[in-house]
This record gives sequence, C-alpha cells and structure tokens, in this order.
Amino acid sequence: MTAPIPRDMPDLPPVPGRSPLFPSAVPATAVMAPVRQPLTAAYRLLVALTAAGGVTIELLLGDPARALSHFTVQSGILLALVMALSATRAWSARRPLPSALTGAALLYATITTLVYHLLLANKASPFSMTGVLTVETAPTGWHALSNQLLHTAVPAAALLDWLLLTPPARLHLRQTAPWLLYPLTYLAFSLTRGELLQPGTPARYLYPFLDVGLHGYKNVLGNALLLGLAFYALAILLVALDHTRPNPTRHRTKTGFRLQPPVG
Repeated sequence: MTAPIPRDMPDLPPVPGRSPLFPSAVPATAVMAPVRQPLTAAYRLLVALTAAGGVTIELLLGDPARALSHFTVQSGILLALVMALSATRAWSARRPLPSALTGAALLYATITTLVYHLLLANKASPFSMTGVLTVETAPTGWHALSNQLLHTAVPAAALLDWLLLTPPARLHLRQTAPWLLYPLTYLAFSLTRGELLQPGTPARYLYPFLDVGLHGYKNVLGNALLLGLAFYALAILLVALDHTRPNPTRHRTKTGFRLQPPVG
C-alpha cells in the first residue's frame, strides 16, 4: 500500500542564488539531422574537374616548372582540392570544411580574376600584357582555353558556389590577416626566383608589376604594398558580404524532431 497523494502540496522555499546554466553536452547532429546534398556535390565536383583541367593543360603544353610558378596555377590547384573535398562532404552529409580554408580559396580565386581582368588584360592598365602579345606569343588553342578557364570560368563558379550553395556568416574578420600570408609568401618567392634566373631569361618575372628589372625594387615593393592593401580590403569585403547576404540553404534545412499534435 502506498500513501495517498495529498491534494495541497506545500510551497517549496526558493533556492538562494541563481542556478548556473551548463552547456549542453548533446551534439548538434542529435538535433539537426545531416542531409546529403547530391546536387551541390555534383556542382563542386564539376568545378574541381574544370580547375584541374585548366591546370593540367598548362602543365602539359608548357614548362611545368614555369607553369607552377604562376599565382593563377597555384590558386587553381588549391581551389580544385578544396572543391573536391567539399563535394565529398556534401555527398556524404559530413561537416563542411573549415571556413578559414574555403574562404582562402575563394579569396585567391577572386584575386586571380580581378588582377587578370583589371591589370593584365586591360589595355588601359599600366601593367597590361595585351600590348606585348604578338601572333606568336598570344594564347591560342588549348592555351587560350586554359587561360579563360583559370582566369574567368573557375573563379566565377567559385563565387556562385559561395553565393548560392554555402550558408552565410561562416567567414570572420580574424581570418582575413592570415589569408594574406600566401600572397606575401608568393611575393618573396617571385622576387627570389627572379634573382636566381639570369637577366634576359624569358618570363624571369611572371607579372609586369613585379618586374624588378623593368621597374626597380622601390617601385615593385610599392606596387606590392598597394596590391596587398587592395587584397586586404577585398578580404574584408567578402566577410562583410558573407554576413549580410541571405541564406540560400535555409529552405533545405531539416531537423531531427517533428512536432506532434497534443494528445487528448
């Protein structure tokens, strides 16, 4: 026999102080069911294959050592690897790659297309390369294809992936300064490479704004400083846009819980 439950329960005295709130030990996957994204995976795989194809053409049709010395080729390799890994994770519903890595790949691809179209391929630019191209040196055939893939199509595809297939607010201001370490390292590599090659060697300096033989170290370092500031501003702009753009994946979000109607 059990004692009957009294009708009137006495009030309990208040607990002195404020009870601390402890963080939940429940993982996010217990609340948010992982969702496979086959279309996103297919798109990212296509971008990765396109970038890899452009890099492969450059390596097969030219001097591999010279091709690998280009910022365009190096950033294309990084983007191909990041897109391939992102495709596998979207296909298997795994956690996305760190935003520091994907943001860096996006920034370098954006730098590639902006520098090419605003400085190198722009006839009004003081560093335009269109004026020095001849019938023999202008890219044609497969070279022209890889040139457009790496400088235009692949960066545009990376931007579309960020805008349409990636949740917003993943990039942070604290990541912008570390992103510039690679362009700074490339500057040191390019200047060292030019010093090691004999004067008069073709493509001793791969970019006109880094040509020490033509402009001198003072002007080249000034160009590098201006470009570095522009790259930093671009990184901050990407972070700002990432925190203000709408969420393109919100309508596809599904949780592991389903509301049920009340019983009775």
